[in-house]
Amino acid sequence: MPDAAETLREIAEALRSGEPAHPVTVREFLTWFGAQRRGYGRAQRIRDALRSAELVTEPDFEGAYIGSEITFSLAPNSAEDADDLQPSLSWAAGSPAGSVSVDTATPMRPLLGGGVADPTYRIAKLAAANRVPVSIAPDKSLHEAVTLMMLHDFSQLPVMQGERTVKGVISWQSIGSRLALRCGGESVRDFMDAAAEISADASLFGAIRTIVDRQYVLIRDAQQRIAGIVTTSDLSLRFLQLAEPFLLLGEIENHIRRLIDGKFTLEEVREFRDLGDDPERKVESVTDLTFGEYLRLLENPTMWEKLSLQVDRASFVEQLDRVREIRNDVVHFDPDEIVEDELATLRRFVHFLQTLKSIGAS
Repeated sequence: MPDAAETLREIAEALRSGEPAHPVTVREFLTWFGAQRRGYGRAQRIRDALRSAELVTEPDFEGAYIGSEITFSLAPNSAEDADDLQPSLSWAAGSPAGSVSVDTATPMRPLLGGGVADPTYRIAKLAAANRVPVSIAPDKSLHEAVTLMMLHDFSQLPVMQGERTVKGVISWQSIGSRLALRCGGESVRDFMDAAAEISADASLFGAIRTIVDRQYVLIRDAQQRIAGIVTTSDLSLRFLQLAEPFLLLGEIENHIRRLIDGKFTLEEVREFRDLGDDPERKVESVTDLTFGEYLRLLENPTMWEKLSLQVDRASFVEQLDRVREIRNDVVHFDPDEIVEDELATLRRFVHFLQTLKSIGAS
């Protein structure tokens, strides 16, 4: 793993000497800091390192899709310069035939290292918004469009001429309605509807209604190119990715509460509360303990014996501590979904706790 601070200093020196900076993906950039995803604490450390090297990233590393590329430039020298670099966002709806138009927006520019990140969850963070869609020209035959849609299992296909010019969208609905009413023709243009588009800078939650109503939306980037297409299936997958860790963590916490409920006196439980942040906090039952306090309670060999649980304490506590680390990222709304090995850790621990319960061991 490269030394991140040294690497950034070398990049800054190269830029000052007139050499171009080579782009890297956000994912690769995070590995310089020993991270797999972004989060408030990690982002602050990265911004501190950027500020020390007098660098910014373009676009901002925290706002970009994790698989997209960023590059480096020297930081502005004044607060006025920094203000000029803040993003200008626009999103307009209401074009004829229910289409969504996009006002030309100022490209996303970098934030100064150490600045406050844009808190909005933008649609550009979705993987689908960063995959250039398969498209078809308006003068192509209907048979070719249908073949492409069947080959790729698409419900709709953008009709385009070049990477910026959208003529419309052809879908099973647009094809079926015209054929049923005998209004079709021979070419794609005879079966297409107006396209729904939004800017890559748009809020994901602001775009949901359009996606639900139209079943898709085309994503236009800062260079006015069509960068991706987000469908209702993509939304469903994303919300599953967001929801599953919360549900698994909730089940784990409920299992732990059940495991220790009724096993200790109130005085014993209170011994393990953390009074650092709130010395007046009352603990009247195990449900009033934090996850960290559950961990400290179960780490104690004497308290563990009271559970009469015939499993290895060290292994159990080690996994519970790993769950605690994952939980900290999840409940602080880390902008990136948890990685597969972390999700697998949660699933395995839930299965383990379910097994203990089902066989009567807990």
